[in-house]
Amino acid sequence: MPRALLSVSDKTGIVEFARGLGELGWELISTGGTASLLRESGLDVRDVSEVTRHPEMMDGRVKTLHPAVHAGILARRDVASDMDAMAAQRYAAIDMVVVNLYPFHEAVAAGSALRTAMEKVDIGGPTMLRAAAKNHAHVMAVVDPADYDGILAVLKAGEASPENGAHLRQRLAAKVFAHTAAYDAAIAEYFSRFEAGEQQDAGAGPDELPASLVLRLDRVQGLRYGENPDQRAAFYADEHAPAGSVPHMRQLHGKELSFNNLLDVDAATAAISAWAGDAEAACVIIKHTTPCGVAVGGTQLEAWQRALASDPVSAFGGIVAFNRPVDAATAAELAGIFLEIIVAPGFEQDALERLTGKKNLRLIALPAERAAPEELDYKRVRGGFLVQSRMSMDFQETDWRVVTERQPEPQEMADLRFAWRACASVKSNAIVIARDGRTLGIGAGQMSRVDSSRIAVMKAQDQRAHTDGAALASDAFFPFRDGIDAAAQAGIRCVIQPGGSVRDEEVIAAADEHGMTMIFTGRRVFRH
Repeated sequence: MPRALLSVSDKTGIVEFARGLGELGWELISTGGTASLLRESGLDVRDVSEVTRHPEMMDGRVKTLHPAVHAGILARRDVASDMDAMAAQRYAAIDMVVVNLYPFHEAVAAGSALRTAMEKVDIGGPTMLRAAAKNHAHVMAVVDPADYDGILAVLKAGEASPENGAHLRQRLAAKVFAHTAAYDAAIAEYFSRFEAGEQQDAGAGPDELPASLVLRLDRVQGLRYGENPDQRAAFYADEHAPAGSVPHMRQLHGKELSFNNLLDVDAATAAISAWAGDAEAACVIIKHTTPCGVAVGGTQLEAWQRALASDPVSAFGGIVAFNRPVDAATAAELAGIFLEIIVAPGFEQDALERLTGKKNLRLIALPAERAAPEELDYKRVRGGFLVQSRMSMDFQETDWRVVTERQPEPQEMADLRFAWRACASVKSNAIVIARDGRTLGIGAGQMSRVDSSRIAVMKAQDQRAHTDGAALASDAFFPFRDGIDAAAQAGIRCVIQPGGSVRDEEVIAAADEHGMTMIFTGRRVFRH
């Protein structure tokens, strides 16, 4: 009679699976809560303590760590000495291990203290799983409830023998090793954060990031190709991706997303998160991962119209993000322009019906969420990763200071605040010209800041937008006064920038010469 050992934290489908095994003539061995559940469901179950001839100890902390269990799992059925050694101790083979692990990550996410979190570190479960996966030629290692039905079907068809079921057994073993690796990674990551927190409290500076990182990424979908047709590509997601990030999106309509689409969705959600939770409606239009139009408005339709007015040429084929669900009035106008993707927390039914008439338009439901302070940002370089804390889209004004003779007027201050938020999402060198809650011109990705300034002015002039009295934001300091001179020529009256250049005094003097007001934020929002 084949024997299965079942001990699961996630009990989804376990009763049905165990019943199926019993009907096929398998003996069931179990522990603790799993054994109780199976008995309550009318199934015959042997306790592990009967197999080991040793009682559970320490409130169940020691129950499966016994040679009777591990010899039964690890014995190679085609090695006579293994079988003889097991027989000499009156042990019997275990042919299937069905285990999933204590919910460590969930305990940590709930804010458990260190002592409580450590109680969720599973010892026996990973040990049995790894033993079964190592000996997968003879033992089926099962960690995922989603595999139960398929395994029963194979067993019923008599296709699970070592000779016929090699591919299934290998696939299950691979899943086990990935699962236990991810489990250990979650524990290591928890301790890294714990250590980093202590270092941060002690003012340790750059060492507050973990000494080592272990990433677990699961393939979500294959992609037709990468940035170019000759590059292979797939989308992999963090098992515990933060709220508001791409793995949490729901595609409601449209054809499959591409590699470049996903990059743009990520850029759009990051940009719109600057207005997450705001009472005003906000709209960001993205093209090639950087904004070409940003605006707020009293209504969502007004925000869209004002963002589009910034650069309607670049908006063609773009990605649009909103900080509130898309309403019918906005959808009616969105339907009149070619767009690749619309990202919003949701879509009203009338809006959804209107937009789903465009078969190639992708509709993505994803709430606008600001990144948490502890969230890490990874940049891939050949042979490794650069790691940093993710840029905060919460713009505190604690360190802001007016450095010019002229103080900003109230409307200028409002324009500067808006321009600074918008600038944080633009690729560097970033220059944003804004007024009355919308961008007039954006200069991005140039080799010199003065060129970005000229492009921003040119973009505004192309749309016949008057830049007289407008605000200008720069994501990093002006290294020379030429950027200020170019802004003054366009009628810019107020500037916001981080400051910190060796030529700050020269730049401040230029602003004073032109009668401008300028704020230093003390914070750079550079995006490479």
